[in-house]
Amino acid sequence: MSRRQALLAIAIAAALVTMPTYAQQAPPSIPVRISVPYTMFTLQNGLTVILHEDHSVPIVSVNVWYHVGSANEKPGRTGFAHLFEHLMFEGSAHVKEGDFDNYLEAAGGSNNASTSEDRTNYFIDVPASALDLALFLESDRMGYLLDIVSENLVNGQRDVVKNERRQGVENAPYGMAGVRIPELMYPKNHPYHWPVIGYMEDLTAASADDVREFFRKYYAPQNASLVVAGDISPADARRKIEYWFSDIKPGKRADPIEVPPAGLGAVIKERLTDRVQLPRLYLVWNTPPLYTPGDAELDVVASVLTGSKNSRLYKRLVYELQIAQNVSSFQSSKMLGSTFQIVVTARPSPDPPDKVLEKLKTIVDEELQKLREAPPADREVQRVINQTEASFYDRMESVGSFGGKADQLNGYFVQAGNPDYFNEDLARYRAVHANDVQAAARRWLPADRRLELTVVPAAKDGGQ
Repeated sequence: MSRRQALLAIAIAAALVTMPTYAQQAPPSIPVRISVPYTMFTLQNGLTVILHEDHSVPIVSVNVWYHVGSANEKPGRTGFAHLFEHLMFEGSAHVKEGDFDNYLEAAGGSNNASTSEDRTNYFIDVPASALDLALFLESDRMGYLLDIVSENLVNGQRDVVKNERRQGVENAPYGMAGVRIPELMYPKNHPYHWPVIGYMEDLTAASADDVREFFRKYYAPQNASLVVAGDISPADARRKIEYWFSDIKPGKRADPIEVPPAGLGAVIKERLTDRVQLPRLYLVWNTPPLYTPGDAELDVVASVLTGSKNSRLYKRLVYELQIAQNVSSFQSSKMLGSTFQIVVTARPSPDPPDKVLEKLKTIVDEELQKLREAPPADREVQRVINQTEASFYDRMESVGSFGGKADQLNGYFVQAGNPDYFNEDLARYRAVHANDVQAAARRWLPADRRLELTVVPAAKDGGQ
């Protein structure tokens, strides 16, 4: 038995024997302001570490962000970031296939991961006594994944991802709209042009050598950040982190991404047919990147339009006219550029799909024009700000999983350069006034520069 495996056995035993119960702990304290104190340091191999102490419950979250997403891929090799997310759960040099989940389940822990255009994140939530186990598992796949990468392993996970694409994109209602929108909104050489899940032909072409190259380029300590948050002693957590991660060799820092300009100069129209029951309308605009001027204002615009049953578009399309099944809008904020979308699904109608969709678009444009011509009522804006502030406090109730404090600390560090960006983030919304909402609608949502994508039922297309 290797020294690393022997220490793993000790960590597992400690997790199982000394696992605390919630009843042994004091009730969670209520935060009085948006602030998350942290300690940050960097290991010699370049790994950035952020620690946050929270003894409200005996839970620890180990959260890793690799600063690589689908935007780091290149044409012909798309889908690698998401494929790698799957590979990271298939074992490593000192963890047999299947044991990653087995160890965590035995200790009462959970884990998951996700991939976006800008990053790939992983989290492990465990009882505080199992911190060593979580750090071992996370460090082993960071430092020793290549020891187990083979053609068979890549082939197996490639098939899983391809099947996921079939289920979630090609065979999902309206699924291909999610592929076409970025293709139409961004030029071919823009890193957001292709879907996060990748193209089938690129996944088919992926080899074990391609995977190894991707790992060496992006899964290095200096291209990652680690947050350990929860029921910890920072000094003890630092000692454990240094023990488990310091032996991982550094790699080369990833090259910055080249980002060509993106923006529509006119209205682009596209019509898709799909095996769906109801027609759907997508209106999409290019908008400013995350945390830049206009980003928060467009979040407020989205809420004014569709954020509640009393919002402008929902009330008019769903309640008053009863011509829409549902309507939503959102600012899809990303680091290299964002999009704002309005999505309307029609109700069943005897009219032809194209006529139904044209009527929906007319109503949406009327409401957008009202917002461009006059600011919303102060009460509309204040309601959105109150809801936003409540959601900030709600997310702070949890340490782990997606969106908990560990994940937010990592996100703020990667995207804003400051792990405790909570107050600054909330201040963006508190500073929004009705005139700012009107200005954002005018500036970023013009009627003459957008994508108008429609999806109609194939059975009702009639060959039009």
